[in-house]
Amino acid sequence: MSDMRINGQRLWDSLMELAQIGATAKGGVKRLALTDLDKQGRDLVVRWGREAGMSITVDQIGNVFMRREGTNNALPPVMTGSHIDTQPTGGKFDGNYGVLAGLEVVRTLNDLNIRTEAPIEVAFWTNEEGSRFVPVMMGSGVFCGAFTLETAYAARDTEGKSVGEELARIGYKGEQVPGDHPIGAYFETHIEQGPVLEDADKVIGVVPAVMGLSWYDCVVKGMEAHAGPTPMGLRKDALQVATRIMQQVVAIADRYPPYGRGTVGMVQVFPNSRNVIPGEVKFSIDLRNVNDELLNTMHEEMLAYIEQTRKDTGLEISIERVSYYPPCPFHPDCVDAVRKATAKLGYSTMDVVSGAGHDAIYTARLAPSGMIFVPCKDGISHNEIEDAKAEHLEAGCNVLLHAMLERARVA
Repeated sequence: MSDMRINGQRLWDSLMELAQIGATAKGGVKRLALTDLDKQGRDLVVRWGREAGMSITVDQIGNVFMRREGTNNALPPVMTGSHIDTQPTGGKFDGNYGVLAGLEVVRTLNDLNIRTEAPIEVAFWTNEEGSRFVPVMMGSGVFCGAFTLETAYAARDTEGKSVGEELARIGYKGEQVPGDHPIGAYFETHIEQGPVLEDADKVIGVVPAVMGLSWYDCVVKGMEAHAGPTPMGLRKDALQVATRIMQQVVAIADRYPPYGRGTVGMVQVFPNSRNVIPGEVKFSIDLRNVNDELLNTMHEEMLAYIEQTRKDTGLEISIERVSYYPPCPFHPDCVDAVRKATAKLGYSTMDVVSGAGHDAIYTARLAPSGMIFVPCKDGISHNEIEDAKAEHLEAGCNVLLHAMLERARVA
């Protein structure tokens, strides 16, 4: 059993074929959730699942579960999966790799005529990216009860089209109630979407946890004035005060290594004129850490700094937390299964905490879950030039195969 390997060329060919649906001129993929292209991608993957002898279940939020029966179907399935929707300028591997790696596991078991005690399932979750509809990770979020089906159905895109309407239109508004689908364990294989593995020259990332995050909208209000006649000491420059806060966001993250993160990614300046002192600045703040206590400390330090800045400058400063996801430690048994599979196969490895959100965050609320990372070129993702080596993708799928077999057990 330790010599068992997947068919790497077949995995690569499947990834390249799926990538043709929504292919972009720069070599990426644009296949937004619940569009006609998403339907084509779903139909292709479902067809492949049926050809591999799997039965198909679709729930009311459009999550798809492809099942290979076990010898004891009373056992909850050992599941793997991810998503096949992409960013508007997405790549070939983000999400897609996790789904097709699961399919390749099943194809390999079929090739070798290996039966498992527990059923094996491959899932792909609806609207993980959140680039057309919010919230992100919608399908897995509804599945685990993070928000209601009604909330998801009511979400609309920029053209006013709703999730409920679009699910029905593309034929993926299923009948099963989300969550009425057992999971014995869940593994998700993914490109890292960061530079750590490549920088360390490691093939497999064992993922013990996903960072928690806090998102905020901050607004600083000053007074517009002419840039020439107004002396420096008499200005109420909203941008200069805002930049103090922005620098503090980075400083706070630097105080809590190695997993402290602080980012200002969006800034709007009013009136945004060359010779006018800015009167209002709106900007985003993104704080992350793998430890909830440290993330809360970062939160409190930021609020205290903003309050002190408000007193020191006399400017009006408001801040609102708009999103919060607590850190997600993965189940020790699943992490250990990945670690043991990697050692058995002889791949170089290191632990990598995920800085990005994944559907496994939500499955972890319901069942033991774990993740497997492989490197991506230059750490680039959510970009049309996203790339990964075929041998790394094959290695990650081999680890997935052995980790799943440990949980599902060979009959």
